[in-house]
Amino acid sequence: MTGDPVLASYRDEITSLDVQLVETINKRLETVLELRRHKEETGLSFLDPDREAWLVAHLKEQNSGPLSDDAVEELITFVLDLVKREVAR
Repeated sequence: MTGDPVLASYRDEITSLDVQLVETINKRLETVLELRRHKEETGLSFLDPDREAWLVAHLKEQNSGPLSDDAVEELITFVLDLVKREVAR
């Protein structure tokens, strides 16, 4: 580590954002688990490829950058796959 206060400030901010990111993914997973239970109770299929495609397109539309649309798609696809794996555990 360096004694540079500017560097330390940036690192602290990035760490805080990373903590928020993990908290957000955990909240998303909790919500998906609730949704899965509801779908099981009502006889609906858990996976909905049309909804996933809509979500990717919607988030690309909402994206104001600097993240590219390709990166938004990659990120959301990763999150969807990650959450599905966690739900299956």
